[in-house]
Amino acid sequence: MPHNFLLVWLVQLLSVGVLGGGIYILYEWYEQELVGMSYLVIGLAMVLWSFIGRFISLPLLRRPGSEEPKFTRSKTVERLRRPDGSILQVEFYGPEDGQPIIMSHGWGPNSTVWYYAKRQLSDSFRVIVWDLPGLGKSSSSKNKDYSLEKYARDLEAIIAITGDKPVILLGHSMGGMIILTFCRLFPQHLGSRVASLILVDTTYTNPVKTCIFSGLIRKLQKPLLEPLLYITIVLSPILWLMTWLSYLNGSLYISVELSGFTGTETRGQLNFAAILSALGSPGVLARGTLAMFNYEETKTLATINVPVLVVCGASDIATKPVASDRMKAELPQAELVTINPGGHMALMEQNQRFAQAVSAFCSACGNSGVSP
Repeated sequence: MPHNFLLVWLVQLLSVGVLGGGIYILYEWYEQELVGMSYLVIGLAMVLWSFIGRFISLPLLRRPGSEEPKFTRSKTVERLRRPDGSILQVEFYGPEDGQPIIMSHGWGPNSTVWYYAKRQLSDSFRVIVWDLPGLGKSSSSKNKDYSLEKYARDLEAIIAITGDKPVILLGHSMGGMIILTFCRLFPQHLGSRVASLILVDTTYTNPVKTCIFSGLIRKLQKPLLEPLLYITIVLSPILWLMTWLSYLNGSLYISVELSGFTGTETRGQLNFAAILSALGSPGVLARGTLAMFNYEETKTLATINVPVLVVCGASDIATKPVASDRMKAELPQAELVTINPGGHMALMEQNQRFAQAVSAFCSACGNSGVSP
C-alpha cells in the first residue's frame, strides 16, 4: 500500500547506514585513525549484522509455528497471453467440478501468499489463483500499463477460462480494488458469470485516504510520496539490492510486522511475508502504487447486485476498518466479518478463521440458491 513506501525507504536507508558505517569504522581502524580493539569489534559487528542479522532477530521476534507457509505452486497451470503483451500465470487447485473461487492477491506479494487458503479451501472448492502482471510468474505488459482497469480486464479474461459455473471473486487489498473496478467495467457479469464477491482488507477509494495517519499521508502524497515513487522507478535495481540487504539484516521484518501483523504471527509467517515483499521489483511496485492514487470506486458500491462478504482485520493500519464499515453500509447485499486480533495480513496470521469465514459465506450462497 502507498504509505508503506515511506517505511520501506527508512528501513533501507537504515540498512545502508549500518553497513556503510561498519565499513567506514573498519577502514579507519585499518588506517589507524581509530585506535583500539573496540573499534574493530564494533565495525565487524556492524558488517556481520548487515548480512546475518535476520538469524538473530527472527528467533527473538516470533515463536515457530506448527504449519509454516511455503512457496507452493500447482501443476495445473494455464499461461494466459494478453493483448498488451503480458502473460498471466493462472493456477488451479481442488476438484474440477467444485465451485470456482478466483483469488486476486494484493500489491507486493504474489499468488503464493494464498498458501493457507489453497490448503484449507481446495478440498471443497475449485480454487484459482493468479499472479498480477509484473509479479510472481506473470510478466508485465509491454506498454507499462499498471492501471486498475488493466487488471480488471485481466480478471475478466481469467473468468472466461474457468468453465460454465458462476465464479466467486475474492480479492485482498489491491485485489479487492481490482474486483470493484471490474464491477464498474463489466456490470453485465454480476449475477451471471459472477455469483458473489469477497473483499478482504481493501478499500473503495485512493488507499491513502483510508490508511493510518491518512490526513498526514494525503498532505505528503504530492510533495513527497509521488516524487519518492518516481525515484524508486529510476533507481529500482539499487533499491532492490537495498531491500534484500534489509531482509538479510532483519530490519525488513520491522516494516512487515508494523504494516501487516498484530504480534500473533509465527516466525515462519513473518519470514514468508518478508521474502514476498522483497521478491517484487521496486520499480514495478512503485508504478502500481502510482496507479492506485487514481483509484475511485465509491459510486460503484451501490450498483453491485450480488452478495458480498467484507472481511477486515480489526487492527489493520494499511486499510483501516472504517473503510470496510462504509462498504458494508453502501453495498446492497453485504455482511461484515471482523477478525480480531488481525491486521492487514489476517489471511495468514489468522488463517483458520479467515478460511472458515470464506467457506461459510460460499456455502451459504450456494444453499440459498443465489449463486454457486
